[in-house]
Amino acid sequence: MKEKEKIREIVEEHKLAGLIDQGTELKGELNFKGSFRIEGYFQGKIFSDSLLIVGEKGKVEADVQVGQLIINGEIRGNLQAKEKIEIHSKGRVFGSLVTPRLMVEEGAYLEASCQTTDVATTKQASPAEKK
Repeated sequence: MKEKEKIREIVEEHKLAGLIDQGTELKGELNFKGSFRIEGYFQGKIFSDSLLIVGEKGKVEADVQVGQLIINGEIRGNLQAKEKIEIHSKGRVFGSLVTPRLMVEEGAYLEASCQTTDVATTKQASPAEKK
């Protein structure tokens, strides 16, 4: 399968379920299905089995447990992804990362402890299991 087809398949599988846009600040706990994009500011906790995208203008200070994480903006906290974490050239990451696959593009800033694990090892407890 070609790379473009793989990307198209991922995007279709993870239809955008929500957006925190520029100029918006939100604090609390975020749970979502489908993909979610942050271009504004979020502080708190994020839980999902899906894709979280931190856009170039996005700033996140949170404990994050998601299926996949794509970082183009700034994120601080304890980050866990069941499948993979991608840090693109404009991404800035501070904290700790746990994921089976980690991709860091040239130009990205990474100040974190990183641990790559088996997919089974990164199984996360859902918010309901934590209560």
